Amino acid sequence: MKTILNRLINHEVLDKQEAKNVLINISKGNYNSNQIASFLTVYMMRTVTIEELEGFRDALLEMCVRIDLSDFNTIDLCGTGGDGKDTFNISTLSAFVVAGAEIKVAKHGNYGVSSISGSSNVLEMLGVKFSSNNEQLKRSLDHAGICVMHAPLFHPALKNVGQIRKDLAIKTFFNMLGPMVNPSFPKNQLVGVFNLEIARMYAYLYQNSEVNFAILHSMDGYDEISLTGPTKIIKNNQEGIFEPAHFGLSVLNQNAIKGGNTVDESAKIFYDIISGNGTQAQQDVVCANAAIAIATVENCTEQEGFERARRSLLSGNAKKSLERLIEMN
Repeated sequence: MKTILNRLINHEVLDKQEAKNVLINISKGNYNSNQIASFLTVYMMRTVTIEELEGFRDALLEMCVRIDLSDFNTIDLCGTGGDGKDTFNISTLSAFVVAGAEIKVAKHGNYGVSSISGSSNVLEMLGVKFSSNNEQLKRSLDHAGICVMHAPLFHPALKNVGQIRKDLAIKTFFNMLGPMVNPSFPKNQLVGVFNLEIARMYAYLYQNSEVNFAILHSMDGYDEISLTGPTKIIKNNQEGIFEPAHFGLSVLNQNAIKGGNTVDESAKIFYDIISGNGTQAQQDVVCANAAIAIATVENCTEQEGFERARRSLLSGNAKKSLERLIEMN
């Protein structure tokens, strides 16, 4: 690691294989916590390159506990986090709305690191139990339309960086990896990223895969459609700018989508919204993100996706997906 750190400090970059090897060695416990923290710190001071990101991704996918959900046409809805906006759990709520619209969701998530409450924090608080059992996850898809894969159960390689990330409490390149290392290898992916540079990297990597994808970045910095302004959307064969007006919606004030200050508050906001008791702004932003996911899988228009999302939420179908998932415990 000393040689790697000296190279990085001298503004050199790693090739794909070197990046992959570093992460494999981290997982094997070959480096101490100070070395790992220093390594992570380099990437807080400069952007990871495409080759480095690809190498890190390949290492985690090679070492992960794989799950076979190939019988289902699944989608994952996942943001990188790290946007510093402290919104409520928009992508996780959107996942249940999509499941309530009869589309299978393979949700990959984790506890919050750079945010107050990650998807795993909220779902655990609501009574969801995490499992890495393949058959259990398949039953969840059949019964609830959604299964949840809590990242630490599938990525044992990350145990040596978990506490370091928690202590640093700011975004690292691991935020960028989360959406790309779903252990079930879903056929469809809705990804939110915290800046345009990362969006371009994701697009490059996904275009060299068989994944049907949509990448989102709100131009004012959110890693999802925020409805607080325009959003850049990059898909397999097209890209463009999404405006709230496309769904007949008004631009929101940022305060309208703020999250809770504790996990308890976040869970209450989550439950109120999924129960149909959220504000109009909260419902709209969830349905907007769910709409893009539905359109990605179904190849329908985004407006049709929005109407399906709204029906899922307001009919109670999204809440039924949550309740059925909890019943599976």
